[in-house]
Amino acid sequence: MKCRHCGSELKLPLVDLGNAPPSNAYLTEQTLHAPERWVPLRVLVCESCWLVQTEDFAQADELFDADYAYFSGFSSSWLAHCDRYVSEMVERFGLNQDSYVVEVAANDGYLLQYVQGRGIPCLGIEPTASTAAAARGKGISIVEEFFGADLAEKLASEGKPADLTVANNVLAHVPHINDFVAGFAILLKPQGVATFEFPHLLRLIEETQFDTIYHEHFSYLSLTAVKLIFAANGLSVFDVEEHPTHGGSLRVFAQRQDLGLHPVSDRVENLLNKELKIGILNADYYADFQNKVNRVKNDLLAFLLEAKRQGKVVAGYGAAAKGNTLINYAGIRPDLISFVVDRNPAKQGKFMPGSRIPIVEESYLKKTKPHYVIILPWNLKQEIMLQLEYIRDWGGDFVTVFPQLELI
Repeated sequence: MKCRHCGSELKLPLVDLGNAPPSNAYLTEQTLHAPERWVPLRVLVCESCWLVQTEDFAQADELFDADYAYFSGFSSSWLAHCDRYVSEMVERFGLNQDSYVVEVAANDGYLLQYVQGRGIPCLGIEPTASTAAAARGKGISIVEEFFGADLAEKLASEGKPADLTVANNVLAHVPHINDFVAGFAILLKPQGVATFEFPHLLRLIEETQFDTIYHEHFSYLSLTAVKLIFAANGLSVFDVEEHPTHGGSLRVFAQRQDLGLHPVSDRVENLLNKELKIGILNADYYADFQNKVNRVKNDLLAFLLEAKRQGKVVAGYGAAAKGNTLINYAGIRPDLISFVVDRNPAKQGKFMPGSRIPIVEESYLKKTKPHYVIILPWNLKQEIMLQLEYIRDWGGDFVTVFPQLELI
């Protein structure tokens, strides 16, 4: 395989998670009786541009289809993060009713609802029909297409250049990363700003967050790699922030490379130097990740097998893609985790891909009173523990798996 950005031959492995079905391909009662498509889930490192990436086995249009079940608007802490983001961008860049904001991967309108609420004209780009319909239900204009240079040219020619473009947790999801990034350079006004948020590669490796690896994530990103990719496609990075979301994310600020109207913050060079010192430009940095992954898996299996031996019931909370990666790599089935609770009605009544563990609504917890609840979207641990505090009434305990197994 060749690198998605620079075309170099990929030889350096990061991790091999065996075979897995797409992590958001939830099963219904009907599809439960049909075979599933399992494909290899391997990650390689480019030693030329240092972009970390999954090996190509799945296509974007089959991963992000009309029934895509990930809706961003079900996490109160994530919504609060997005509301703060909009307030900060309005203040920092002087956005008002004469500005224009475009969000790529607008999902269910989770962020643009706050832009619209401040009277700022906006547009969402979202290729999945299920989430696009939810956004339209909030009165948000949506273009139901995949984003790239062609769509950016079309929007710009229609008089819709942007003062601010937003791309939260989507840069990792695109197979054609050069075309995707080039679209932002085309769509921005001369003084326009593009922001991108994505999980930081350093946190993934240092905290063994291998459950964030799944087929929908084509890339795993450092600032070093992002800066190179942006420069090759008409954007320059002028600021960066570190945020705790999704287990540790970067918010990168970019502008049109041909103009460079915004001064470059010292934070850019500081973080680049940090990545360099940690060793991301050295193959040795990636060498022990597989062993760390296997230790996490084995510790979880040992806990579940002991719980089963003692006759204790274990449930999961959050039918998230990351949970599916963990469960499928560990080979867990309903005999070890009886069910998974999720607040999203689009997932309830379905089954986790691969493991075929049933997904149920929250009331099922109070009926069954499990001894343990494993928090699968561990990045939302505090929010979920507060929501489910009542499991303490019957002596239930919370369990998290990353960076190591912990009973809370």
